[in-house]
Amino acid sequence: MKRSIRGQAAIIGVGMSQVGKVPGKSALYLAADATKKAIQNAGIDKSEIDGVLTGMAFSSPFHRFSIALSEYLNIQPRFSNTLQVSGATTAASVNIAAAAVMGGLADTVLIAGGDSLLTGMSPDMSLRSMSESRDQQYEMPFGIPVANTFAMTAARHMKEYGTTAEHLAQVAVCHRNHAIQTPGAQMKTPITVDDVLNSKMVTTPYHKLDCSLISDGGAALIVTSAERARELDVEPIYILGGGEYYSHEHIFLAPSIVDTGAAHSSQKAYEMAGITPSELDVAGIYDCFTGTVIMMLEDLGFCKKGEGGPFVADGNITHGGTLPINTHGGLLSYAHTGISGALLHFVEMVNQLRGECGDRQVPDAKLSMVHTLGAGFATQASTVLGTKETL
Repeated sequence: MKRSIRGQAAIIGVGMSQVGKVPGKSALYLAADATKKAIQNAGIDKSEIDGVLTGMAFSSPFHRFSIALSEYLNIQPRFSNTLQVSGATTAASVNIAAAAVMGGLADTVLIAGGDSLLTGMSPDMSLRSMSESRDQQYEMPFGIPVANTFAMTAARHMKEYGTTAEHLAQVAVCHRNHAIQTPGAQMKTPITVDDVLNSKMVTTPYHKLDCSLISDGGAALIVTSAERARELDVEPIYILGGGEYYSHEHIFLAPSIVDTGAAHSSQKAYEMAGITPSELDVAGIYDCFTGTVIMMLEDLGFCKKGEGGPFVADGNITHGGTLPINTHGGLLSYAHTGISGALLHFVEMVNQLRGECGDRQVPDAKLSMVHTLGAGFATQASTVLGTKETL
């Protein structure tokens, strides 16, 4: 029997804390602040939450962050976990929440996260915390922190397919233009392709403006059954499909550094949702680096392999294009709060599908997907979302 989470659960509430530079606020506070806003947005009482999923927080001393957050909020859930599959954690959490609701492990699941990477840690400590998750015996001695792994993939893609530094820079410019239209975004100063190319080189081929931000902030989602969602005075956004794929731990053992597991995770999500990539109206794509976006556009099926650079250059990822992505500015220009960063993509996609994005609204958006990834493309998770019209 073919099993599916399609349409069995829905996101009923979203919330965000202030993002960017938020001094004096802990990761726990930021996650809790976002949670309170998500509860209010959902129109439910805190007592209805009986499941909690979070990622880890680099600046937090709590290894069991989900339980610490529950305690902080005075919630005693019967389903809880602190997940860690790097940048893929958020979409994986949404997929798991839908499965938990469908399987009766919980009725209403809070997915939340936060971190104070910008003011709670020094920039060096923030980068080091992520780099030290790499293998100490085989990778770190040779100078392969997380940024370098993604740089290797971009360099290889450029060699094999002719992707240019200008293509990469155009991703950053597009995301900055989106952030300028988004209230509360961390970065609001317009940039040009030349600005990106003239910014400091970090790790070839990535300049500073090709790299995602270091930010404070938190975000939260509330997931419940489709049946319960229809009883509430909110517009539910249904979880239509999910997929994950984990191809390696060490990048030197990756099957390929230009063909990623995103092709597998997204295909599973599309099949479950009963759609093709061309049917999507808007998308949130994990954008830790500009080259990552180009490679994901290909592996997620929005263009052919090797055509990601020209696809961006032709204006396809912004308003009026084939598939507007990261309409809030993404990790590159809105904020990157670490493991919880992609929760901001989910918040934006829910708001887009609800038609609540003001000047940056994609007209008549009804179908979306969020794809998250991490650890040099080692971890991949995809989720398809839709309005009631898509059921």
